[in-house]
Amino acid sequence: MDISLNELEQAINFWRGLRPSTGEERALSPEVNALANVYAMMIFQQQRSVPLASLDSPCQQLIAQWRERAAALG
Repeated sequence: MDISLNELEQAINFWRGLRPSTGEERALSPEVNALANVYAMMIFQQQRSVPLASLDSPCQQLIAQWRERAAALG
């Protein structure tokens, strides 16, 4: 199974809502930062999607949690 750039953006926005930037420097949460790194690499490598299996376990878990929440909200 793959995740598209658009889906990854939605997952980032979901986690930004749950874990907003903090501090005067507006630092990203660890969750958002992990997904943002994947997003940046996809942009840099001009990829529209990537296999979930190619992502590290924490990113896979973040995406799975986002998908579960999105499915529950319908």
